[in-house]
This record gives sequence, structure tokens and C-alpha cells, in this order.
Amino acid sequence: MSSEVRFITKNFGKYDPMSIDSYLSIGGFSALKRAVTMDGEDIASLVGRAKVKGRGGAAYDMGRKWSQARAVKGDHKLQICNADEGEPCTFKDREIIKNDPFNLIEGMIIGGYTVKAQDGYLYMREEYRHLRPLLQNAIRQAEERGFLGDNILGVEGFNYHIHLYSGAGAYVCGEGTALIRSSEGKAGRPRMKPPFIKVSGAFALPTCVNNVESFAIVPHLLLDDAGFYMSYGGGESVGTKLVSVGGNVRNPGVFEIPFGTTVREIIYGLAQGIPSGHALRLIQFGGASGKITDGRILDVPYTYDDLKKAGVTVGSGAILVIDARTSVLDFLRMNQAFFSHESCGQCTPCREGNLHQKLLLEKLARGEATSEDVAMMKKIGKIMSLSSLCGLGETAQSALLSAMEVFPDTFAVGGAK
Repeated sequence: MSSEVRFITKNFGKYDPMSIDSYLSIGGFSALKRAVTMDGEDIASLVGRAKVKGRGGAAYDMGRKWSQARAVKGDHKLQICNADEGEPCTFKDREIIKNDPFNLIEGMIIGGYTVKAQDGYLYMREEYRHLRPLLQNAIRQAEERGFLGDNILGVEGFNYHIHLYSGAGAYVCGEGTALIRSSEGKAGRPRMKPPFIKVSGAFALPTCVNNVESFAIVPHLLLDDAGFYMSYGGGESVGTKLVSVGGNVRNPGVFEIPFGTTVREIIYGLAQGIPSGHALRLIQFGGASGKITDGRILDVPYTYDDLKKAGVTVGSGAILVIDARTSVLDFLRMNQAFFSHESCGQCTPCREGNLHQKLLLEKLARGEATSEDVAMMKKIGKIMSLSSLCGLGETAQSALLSAMEVFPDTFAVGGAK
């Protein structure tokens, strides 16, 4: 069975997260000191060569994003760290904040230097309010030691400040434009694009948004002269990945795995399998907005390409395991209730689609659904995925539509399994 590796998480447990001196004692801010001797484009290229893809769910090439953000003209540019992490069964970013806050701050500062941003906004989900003092302390101590502020490390004109924001607990604020509106003090609702965030984001300024895990990788990459990170995985899935495993497993938690580890090794090795000998019912990848599948995926390597071929995606890195004690239909009803509650209501496909899907699933559970109802569920799901304003509406039906392919008996009129 696979074992964990330590690259992104190598600082966990090695220093006091409330003390910058403790962080400095293990080499903290050495990556930043190296970064300011480099050209920002070279840093973006390094991230690109390591094939780091955004770890928030979209999996966009991070080196390319930084290079594009760097090229945008603007006297004042911003960077945002998305620590909203509202996707159910996703809690990897929480572990980074809790165990290695100074590394996250260092990654943001390097990112600011790379894309030529003057301000960074760290946007936290409301449910992580207990971690605010930890980050406030890290920001304050970094400022006191000259790692944040004006002319950082004596580099003339390298000015970067970090501002900590908390949301109000809305799932939709994990979407970039909704997060930006929330940061501006407005209702957290998505907006149309273009203009794109990199050109006109927060406060109508050029903005680059990255996930907590994405920032956390960067300091380690800059100091990885031995190529430890790139020795793992292959193809478009190089290095390591944090995964959050939850549900019906004996050992739920966050694990850092090499890309290429099989799903079986993650669930039955690191997470120690399903308790009490219950059979596996389904696995959902990437949170509530992710697709579901069954045990046929167990021997598939955990890579972007292999999971995509198997009909699912990496997404946020969540792996939710459901055993036979829960029916597919009950799981879908729970999933749909979540989206019906979290839809911001701004666009018709999402607002009305989620409501009607919820009603149709309840009708199916009562044994009253017709074949026309099942066909309507599929139709609504496809319309939502094609015409919703943001990613919430586009992916809210991923679990339902994939279940129709993998578990067709669930939708047999006259009884659900």
C-alpha cells in the first residue's frame, strides 16, 4: 500500500506556527530571499516546468497564469489567496493554514513579487474564523521582520501588503468573481466575464487569484534543487497532491500523495478502508460539485488524465467514500439539498433548476416519478451545465448526471436502488 510523502507538508510539526523565529530556524523565508534575486518571469517558468495546476478545482496551469498576470499593465495590481474552501469534504487548505501559516504567507509574497502585485488579499471562509488569530499573527510578525511592507528585503520598489478578509459562509464565494465582490463589501454573487479578473478584478484592478495549496507549493519549489518534487508522477501530473478523504472510512484525513497513486491505495491504504466490513457504494471526487462512480475506479491512478478517462476529475482534491448503508438516491437527495440551499439565486438556470431537481428527486424517492420525470431531470441538468452564470450552476448536477450513467437502476421507474 502507498505511503505519504512530505513536500508540501514537510514543515508540518517542525516549528511553532505562532513564532516567526521558529519558522526561520527551519529555513523559513529562504525561498523569498532567493526569489528576489530572480526575474519574476523565471519564477513563473519554474512553476510552469513543474506543471503545477491550480489546486482549487479548475486545474489551470499556474505558471501560465502567473506569466499572464505579470504581463497585464497596471500601476496597482492585486493578488488574492482563495481560502474559502467551501467544497464539502475538502479540508486540505485548513491543514496548511493550521500547521504552516508562515509558508503560506511566504508563498503569497513570492507570488506578489512574480506578478508585480502591491497588495494581497487572503480571503477565508467564515467557518475558519478560529484560524484568524494564527494568520493575523503571521502577517504581523512578517511585517515586523521586513518580509512584508515597503522595499521588502531591501529591494527598492518591492512593496507588498497582505490583508485578511473573512466571508460570511456562502459556498458560492469560492468562485472567483463572487469572492471578489464579497471582498469589496458587496453581496457575494458572480458576475459576467469579460472583463476577466486578470484585467479587472477586485476594486476594478488587475487581479490574480490562487488557492492556498497552490501558494504553499511555491517556496518549496524554489528550494528544490535536487528535483524531489518533479521525481514523482509524470506526464501532465507531476509531483504530489494533497487529498482530503472523508465519509465511510476508518481513517479520514488529509494525505500528501505522489501523483500516480491508485484510488485503492488511497482509500484502503492511507484511509484504512471502510469500517465494519460494509461494501463500497460510491465515491465522489472533487466535492459536492464532483462526479460520482463506483468500485470500478479503485485501480485507476490518481492523475488528471487517468481520472478524466475514468469519468471523474481531481477537482478540489476531495474523495468522499459512501458505503452500502446509504442508497445512491439518498446521497443524491442530500447533494441536491445542498445546492438548492447554496445557490445565490442570481441566474434562472441555477435558481430554478436546483429547485426542480430537488422536487423531482423527492418524487422519485416516493415512487411516484414517471419516465418523463427522469428525462426531465437529465434535461434540466444539461441546461444548467451549459447556461448557468458560474461554476456552481454549471457543476451542481455533476453527481446526478454521472449517477444516471453509472447507476441506471436508481432511475428505474417503480423503485430506486
